[in-house]
Amino acid sequence: MTEKKKRITFKVVAPDAKQVFLSGTFNKWSQSADPMKKDETGTWKKIKMLPKGSHEYKFIVDGVWTCDPACADVVTNGEGTENNVIVF
Repeated sequence: MTEKKKRITFKVVAPDAKQVFLSGTFNKWSQSADPMKKDETGTWKKIKMLPKGSHEYKFIVDGVWTCDPACADVVTNGEGTENNVIVF
């Protein structure tokens, strides 16, 4: 039986950004695997199909690692900063 995955939409408002990437445990913290697309409101979005469990993530906004301001759930990482975490 295949593991059920859930469709998760990640989004961040960054109207002046040139490029935004989604990085997390689900893509081995890749800085280029998941580019996000900007809509007309300046909101960047990326849809991922993720397996059940806990997933840490951050956005990379024009090269700067950025937490998701819309997600209050954070964990401290090995770099001395925080990552967002979603669990479902």
